[in-house]
Amino acid sequence: MALPINQLPKEIIREVRAHKWLAFLMFSLVSFGVLAAGFLWPYKYQSEVIIFIDDRNIIQPLMDGRAVATEVSEEISAARELLASRFVLEGIALDPDVFEDEGKTVAPEALEERIEGLRKSMKVGQRGDNYFSIGYSSSSPLKTFRIAQKLGQAFIEENARRKRDESRSAYDFIDKQVKNYEAQIAEVESKLKQFLSENVDGTEADANSRLSNLQSRLELAQLDKEELETRANSLQRELSAISPTIRQGLTVDAYKQRIDSMKEQLDSLRLRYHDTYPDIVILREQIQELEKQRAQSQEDQEPTNGSSGAESAPNPVYQDVRSELVKTNTDAQTVETRIRSIERLIVEQKRRMERIQENKAQYSELTRDMEVNKEIYNDLLQRREKARVSMRLDIEGQGLSYKINEAAQFPTSPTGPNFSMFAISGLFLGAVAPFGALAGLLQIDPRIRSREQLEDILDIPILEHLPDVRTPFEKRRDRRVTRAVIVMAILVAAAYVAVALAAIFGVI
Repeated sequence: MALPINQLPKEIIREVRAHKWLAFLMFSLVSFGVLAAGFLWPYKYQSEVIIFIDDRNIIQPLMDGRAVATEVSEEISAARELLASRFVLEGIALDPDVFEDEGKTVAPEALEERIEGLRKSMKVGQRGDNYFSIGYSSSSPLKTFRIAQKLGQAFIEENARRKRDESRSAYDFIDKQVKNYEAQIAEVESKLKQFLSENVDGTEADANSRLSNLQSRLELAQLDKEELETRANSLQRELSAISPTIRQGLTVDAYKQRIDSMKEQLDSLRLRYHDTYPDIVILREQIQELEKQRAQSQEDQEPTNGSSGAESAPNPVYQDVRSELVKTNTDAQTVETRIRSIERLIVEQKRRMERIQENKAQYSELTRDMEVNKEIYNDLLQRREKARVSMRLDIEGQGLSYKINEAAQFPTSPTGPNFSMFAISGLFLGAVAPFGALAGLLQIDPRIRSREQLEDILDIPILEHLPDVRTPFEKRRDRRVTRAVIVMAILVAAAYVAVALAAIFGVI
């Protein structure tokens, strides 16, 4: 059963008095053990470089939209990955200013061990919005200082080199794409030029206009043909009603006969057509002309009513009508020839339309490729100029850049607990160690040590208990042991202090 808390101090003092030498031995062992730990503790010296991320210089607002400055997201992670790369760490591991031996004589195993040690001892931390630190820790202050300097310089140089390489690679890539699209555009232009030279049928609109014009001409020619055929038929009927010859004494009667025939034709045409119809108009004019000729013939003709032997002569009217008929038939044949030519042209134009429709898809594909390639080409030209300006910015250090805000400082004291702390805490821990150990043992000791423990176990009241009785000899012996323990403790403490001071002042 655990000892009550109020009885614990009393029991601890009693046990210490009962085991003085054991307590002294624990005091000595713990004190010198802590002091030995101070001697053996691996002290680390740390040095760091503060880097400033300069992303707000005067060039940025001036070149906004014209150039793309290199940006770095997750600066700490990027810096850690960059510094942990073998290229950077190998350069530091082979640097004779950091390590005493020449880099070329380092064995591959030792080089790998150095690189791994540099990678483990390096630390990158956040130091504000635009600041971060690159630190290094080791047991040598000079080595720590030099490596911290080299890490800061290596980060600045490697980051600048990578930005320049990145800008150059971006520019070279875009420039290569621009040249590829230039070649593609030239090839498409050559194909389009060859296509247009081989296909001279024109556009669909021109062909439609041409076809419409030919159809209109065909309709007009067909109307002309119908009119000429009607006129030829009319002249043929008129010619059949006129005598090829006439007698000189019968000239007036011949005029009358012809006029009567033409009037019959005029009456027949009026039943089918209006008075403005061309044949009706022509017949009217011919009738008027014949009537004038008849009247003139009556005035000039001598009386021949009694002469029966008048001579026959060609009828001039018959000759005129016949000439007009021949001319009309000739015009009809001419119009027929024109109609056949127009129909042949229409057939050819329809074939041309078919060829234009067949070539339309190919022409659309060529022009579409040309437009798409030109659009991408113009966009790439703008991007190439932006990449060119961005490359110049990175080369001249005007974009996103890193600057050393605080250089590495030589570490004068180690990080973490130093030897003085071990020395001070050693005496204190040695002094409290016996009391702490006894307090723990008393809590797990099953023996009954107080009256309250017995009353709790038996659940009966304890009337009285007998105290320990010591003889005068035992008391004298106990005082001698106590004095001896105190003297030994003082000697041990003095030796402890002497050793600690000698270590602090560098004597040992």
